[in-house]
Amino acid sequence: MVRRVRRLVAVLAATVAGALSLGLAGPGHAAPKPPPPPAGVDITGAGLSEPLRLRADTQPQHVNAVIDQVSFLGRTGAASGPKPADLGPKYTIVVLAGETPKQTYDLYPKAVGGPRIFRPAKQPDSRKTKAGWFLGRLSMSETLRTAGVPLEREYDAVGGGIGGGERVIPEDSLNPARDIDEALGELQRLLLLNVAVVLVITSGLAGIALLVRRRTR
Repeated sequence: MVRRVRRLVAVLAATVAGALSLGLAGPGHAAPKPPPPPAGVDITGAGLSEPLRLRADTQPQHVNAVIDQVSFLGRTGAASGPKPADLGPKYTIVVLAGETPKQTYDLYPKAVGGPRIFRPAKQPDSRKTKAGWFLGRLSMSETLRTAGVPLEREYDAVGGGIGGGERVIPEDSLNPARDIDEALGELQRLLLLNVAVVLVITSGLAGIALLVRRRTR
């Protein structure tokens, strides 16, 4: 009888120990998952002797700004784009997760009629997609330039670069004194025109009154 009790106690102890070990290894106590690899962007193209490598851990603003240039694309683009002569310089960007290429796009910031984007059907991660042309953001050239691509600064870029971007206006076009002088000149011409109109109307009324008086005599 005593032996049976001891065996039962041993079995129960082993069962409890196993249950406790499973509970401690459950989801609530699982080993933390490693953080996802940082994003990155590689840029190659005209004027770049070697790829421009941007990484989120060192240049997060530039990486986010470049990825934002292609993040809005839909599933289907136009079947054809501008003529090759109208595309201008080409820059290929490769979006990475860590050091693993995921997506690639061809950017044409100087294309006639506005920036263009071409998404190849063949992608680095072997995902299925359709080749297509898309209209790019007006800020494409400035975004690439601030990231390190050798492009000339555009003074009419809207929403460009990093941090939302602002409309860039040449300083020599901002001349408050000239604007005030022009406004005063316009006001003066308007006043003179009004005076001339009043004089014409007054002269006409005086002539009519004089004519009426002569006829009534």
